[in-house]
Order: sequence, then C-alpha cells, then structure tokens
Amino acid sequence: MLRTGQGWQLVRERAVVGMLFSASSVATVTTIAIFLTLIVNGWEFFSVVPMREFLLGTVWAPDFVPRSFGSLPLVKGTFQIALGALVVALPLGVGSALYVSEFAPGRLRAVLKPAIEILAGIPSIVFGLVALFVISPIVRQLFPGTGVFNAASAAVALGVMVVPIIAAISEDALRAVPRELREGAFALGATRWEAAWNVVLPAARSGVIASVILGFSRAIGETMAVTLAAGLVPNMSWNFLEPTQTITAFIANRAGGDLPTGSIEYRAIFALGLVLFVITFVINLVAQFSLAAQRRKFS
Repeated sequence: MLRTGQGWQLVRERAVVGMLFSASSVATVTTIAIFLTLIVNGWEFFSVVPMREFLLGTVWAPDFVPRSFGSLPLVKGTFQIALGALVVALPLGVGSALYVSEFAPGRLRAVLKPAIEILAGIPSIVFGLVALFVISPIVRQLFPGTGVFNAASAAVALGVMVVPIIAAISEDALRAVPRELREGAFALGATRWEAAWNVVLPAARSGVIASVILGFSRAIGETMAVTLAAGLVPNMSWNFLEPTQTITAFIANRAGGDLPTGSIEYRAIFALGLVLFVITFVINLVAQFSLAAQRRKFS
C-alpha cells in the first residue's frame, strides 16, 4: 500500500503527464479541425464546380461572365515562384551551412549562425517591400520593359527568406556526420575542401535534401511577399519577367474583401486552401522521411 506522500506524488506525476499530453495534442487537433473546415466548405464548392474542371482548368476568372474556376494558373504561379526561390536559396543556404560547419573558426561561427537565423525573424511583409522597391527596380534596369510586378522579384525575395531554414537544418545534418569520416579523409591526404565536398556533404545528403524540401514548403506557403511583388495576374506563362499570382496571394486578396458568405467565390477560397494544404502536407511528409533516413544512418 502506498503511503500518503507517495500517493500525492503519483497523482502529481499523472497530472503533469496529462497536461503534457494535452499540450502535445493541440497541434494534432488543430490540424484536424483545419482540414475538416476545408473539406466541408470545399465539398460544397465541388458540388457546383466539377473537380475535374477545378484541378485541370487553365483559366481562373471567378469575377467574369462566364466564370471559370480552373486552378492550374494559381498552382503554376505558386510552384513557379517557389522553384525560383529555391534556385536562390539552395546555393546560399547549403553554402552557408557548409562554411559554418566545416570552415568557420569558433568565434566567427558564433556570430555567423545567429546572423543567418535572424533572417527568419524578419516579417514577410518587409521582404515584400524590399522586393517591390529595391529588387524590382534592379530587375527592370537589367531587363527593360519589365513591369513593376514580376515573378523574378518575388522569387529573389522569397529565396532570401528561405535561406535560414535550409542553412540551419543543413548545418545540423553536416555536424551530425561522425568525426571519424573527416579524419579518414584527412588521413588519405584530402584537403579540408575535398573532405567537406566529397565526404561530409554526401554523408549528410538526406538531411540536406530534407532542409531543401522544407524550405520549398515554406516558399509554397508564403503570402505577403508574393502578394506585394508578384502581382495579381493568374496565367500559365513561366516567364519570370511577367506578373503572376499564387494560391496564397489570391486567398489573401479575396479573404479580406466583402465576399458574401456561402457564395461560390467564398467557397472557392476554401477549395484553394484544401489544394494548398494537400501540397504542403505531401512535401513535409517527404521531408520527414528524409530526416528519419538521416537519423537512422548515424544511429
């Protein structure tokens, strides 16, 4: 039989465990609630607009007659800017991680790592303003005839935003590589660069790939920067010097308006949100599998 003191300790422990379980369940419950909200409202949209037309249609014109709800232009714009951002962020992020992990002295590493990560704390609307008033004029000088709003400016700004995610996760993956691999490379006569490029980076490949995928997912879901810089013109052109529109930009632009609740335009926002949810869910799932492979590799 438990003594009174031991009984109270057990009660307290169970209470703490229950509180921790509740806290850990909040994210899961919230995700499920968001998904159900999108499903319910999206289902009502698809009862009016055929799913095939929505997913495969190449014209998005909800405000014109006849109305068209083909989501491909918005999906294309989303991937176009996200891929452009990845072209900018990949060399900067992985290069920064490789330098901080393998070459930077201790004192310099202590300064560089927080300096890179502080980019993640800058509001996205600030990047949007920089894209609109700094990057866009440069693009227009380099390519005369380009408009104020263009996909290139948004992609560059978004690429800088994604750098901290890729750099932080890649640096952790690189530092997780056993020291014995580096020492083995040095023993065979490799230089620091040869060891880093030919041994350490391939060994951390799964973690680096996961960082890139997570950065891509972050770019897919960005709103304010692309809304300000890319424009509001849904189209099927992959020309980065032309304006375009992403899923998030359309939702942000229309959700703040005076759409009648229950209208087809109102339901369209939830249908697009459902598409974006599925895209980011799949991307994050792939990233988690890559990170799990990295952990198993060195466990």
